Amino acid sequence: AVINEIYRVLKPGGHFSISDIVLEGELPTEIKEAAEMYAGCVAGAIQKQTYLNLIEAAGFKNITVQKDKAIVIPGDILKQYLSKEKLSAFKSSGTGIRSITVYAEKPAEGGKACCGPDCCN
Repeated sequence: AVINEIYRVLKPGGHFSISDIVLEGELPTEIKEAAEMYAGCVAGAIQKQTYLNLIEAAGFKNITVQKDKAIVIPGDILKQYLSKEKLSAFKSSGTGIRSITVYAEKPAEGGKACCGPDCCN
């Protein structure tokens, strides 16, 4: 809904940049449901590719991930919620939490960028 609203209000040829928390792979249920995770926006995070697909589905073009940084969950927190077996599986799974910054452009009408106050009317 937010991405669609950004698309609606941007002028043709405009662009936006957004930073958000996304997932790579499925977090263990215990981690998703942990109260500490809600404060960090992790429990409601969606898959990275799904996030990028939503931006594309809204109509944006030239979508690029400008920053992509791993967010490491401290071991002491993981140990509170996962058994040794699940902790080992989680660490070797490649699953993780990412902080990404995405840039995208709204296509210009008629293939031209907006050049002044009257060209996009």
